[in-house]
Amino acid sequence: MIDWVEVLGLAAAACTTISFVPQVVKTYRTRSGQGVSLGMYSIFLLGVCLWLVYGIIIRNWPIILANIITLTLGLSIVVMIRIFSGREKRRGL
Repeated sequence: MIDWVEVLGLAAAACTTISFVPQVVKTYRTRSGQGVSLGMYSIFLLGVCLWLVYGIIIRNWPIILANIITLTLGLSIVVMIRIFSGREKRRGL
């Protein structure tokens, strides 16, 4: 029998996690973090870490996996913002 609550959770996790892929791709392709709020991503990543801990405590794999992937994508954006903004500053942009 299909557990529709689990399916709903997996679908929600997939949507919110995949939503970061376009920003990662855009930031990488343009080599610029311009227009992306580092403060927003920092607070968001704190929330993702808390969700991850929560998922681990309740042993819920959809929450755990979604937040590991989201944390990885979000951190990659923050790292690119830091790297690319440093390059822009050195070039005087």
